[in-house]
Amino acid sequence: MTARKKTPLKLTACPDCSGNGEITETVRVGARKGRVTDDRQAALCLTCLGTGEAPDGE
Repeated sequence: MTARKKTPLKLTACPDCSGNGEITETVRVGARKGRVTDDRQAALCLTCLGTGEAPDGE
């Protein structure tokens, strides 16, 4: 039996955050309606979980 050589996973820049690892989200206020304000805040990119790199398979 021969062992297979594992190929390394190719990483590319995340398409959602452009490789930053952060995205901007709109700030909402209010309990029920969630009124949108003009303010923005930084948030962790959920596609790459903040690494800035996404596997080719995604």
